[in-house]
Amino acid sequence: MRYAYAITAALLAGGATATLTMQQPAGAQVAQNAPGAIDASAPRPGAPMSFADLAAKLQPAVVNISTTQKIQVRGSGNNAFAGTPFEELFKRFGGGGTDESGKPITREATSLGSGFIISPDGYVVTNNHVISGGPQAQGNAVVSSITVTLPDRKEYKATVVGRDTASDLALLKIDIKGAPFVQFGDSTTTRVGDWVVAIGNPFGLGGTVTAGIVSALHRSIGAGQLYDRYIQTDASINQGNSGGPMFDLKGNVIGINTAIFSPTGGNVGIGFAIPAEEAKPIIETLRSGNKIKRGYLGVGIQPMTEDIAAGLGLPKDRGEIVARVEPGEAAARAGIRQGDVIVKVNNQDVTPDNTLSYIVSRSKVGSSIPIELIREGQRRNVNVTIGERPPEDQLAGDTESDDDGNDGSNSGPSNPSADESTKATVGLGFQALTPDLARRLGLPTTLRGVVINYVDPSSDAGAQGFQARDVILQINNVPVSTVQAAAAQIAAAKKAGKKTVLLFAQRGTNPARYIGVQLKD
Repeated sequence: MRYAYAITAALLAGGATATLTMQQPAGAQVAQNAPGAIDASAPRPGAPMSFADLAAKLQPAVVNISTTQKIQVRGSGNNAFAGTPFEELFKRFGGGGTDESGKPITREATSLGSGFIISPDGYVVTNNHVISGGPQAQGNAVVSSITVTLPDRKEYKATVVGRDTASDLALLKIDIKGAPFVQFGDSTTTRVGDWVVAIGNPFGLGGTVTAGIVSALHRSIGAGQLYDRYIQTDASINQGNSGGPMFDLKGNVIGINTAIFSPTGGNVGIGFAIPAEEAKPIIETLRSGNKIKRGYLGVGIQPMTEDIAAGLGLPKDRGEIVARVEPGEAAARAGIRQGDVIVKVNNQDVTPDNTLSYIVSRSKVGSSIPIELIREGQRRNVNVTIGERPPEDQLAGDTESDDDGNDGSNSGPSNPSADESTKATVGLGFQALTPDLARRLGLPTTLRGVVINYVDPSSDAGAQGFQARDVILQINNVPVSTVQAAAAQIAAAKKAGKKTVLLFAQRGTNPARYIGVQLKD
């Protein structure tokens, strides 16, 4: 429990009868906390001396959610006894993923989370990951039952009305009448420093109330999702709080507790909630039985990191660079190209807090919106007719995966002097990607670029993780298919006084990515 005290400042030096006032020039800027800059004439709504009344009113609508699931025991790929006389014994005791007859072995497990009732007829909001098997399942579980337990310990079997993977939200239904419920509030009015109350079931202990403040808004946690815009709080949130509500002091749900940052596994004062402004329309769509439609451009994008921005000569944290354009999709039809930097969508600046994916996903499918981009240093404007985003499982097949394969192959540079030049300036050695070499590397024979055959481990390129067999397709947005062409682009960047070159690199069959690499002194 936390308390807020009103502190009155008084002069401690007795007998002071005069006040010294510094006159500021008209229009002059003053300190943020200068006397008079903050209106303290009337007390603003703050934390009560106790949260007891608020908690007593809200707790009846917050529920515990438990699932029963069947998890298939994984195979013996990591079996330390494989190939030894103990392997059969290991399998017999369930270590191999199959029983003696070869049938898969399953185990029953449970997971716990939180939720809250939003209607008297028993609609319950929670996180999708709460009802999807939990972290222990690792995508290898089938949930057989979902139980909702109210604070009075009454249990109800729940059915899934709908779920949305992209936002990590789910809507359940229990058979009840006259249930206590709560309503969504307006999270757009929430400010950093506002008091909030979180209610949930951490570690399955039962109804637990914690309080704190809003630590940040629109916080990105690197989840790479459309809705990577969370409310950050220092209210204590732990495992089992997922899906529970975050309330303001008026009792409105302004967030859904979803994640924590925790090096230890416990609460360290950094928790994250899905804002009500994002959750409410999705829940309403699920409740109505309608399909959730999101806008889609059909591009692979990368944020404008400092190294990429330096390679393009653009400011960082403004815009996102197009690494891939899907044929036939909205962006391709509008003429957007790989290498374009999109800086504004529908008159909204693209920033780390207002990402391209977020803006586009909220755009109406079929609508025409303006996009401002930078191509070859020139600003251009295009109009795009927004398409419909495919299902998340379909898009998952297009995500990049790591490939650390390296056979150390080196057939020698095609131009020794150019090769030595690139080693000296960027710490990389190249050779042309011929159709024969592409075939041996398992790449399309039509791919054009230069293959890395040497990496200086002390260079920035080495620190960025470049490896032999990586293919460089472009340097500073100019295609390169020979060592000479690569050396010429790097030399031109150095002559122009640039500290960084922008490489468009591909590893194996993964999508190509932009990486800024510092030039050697």
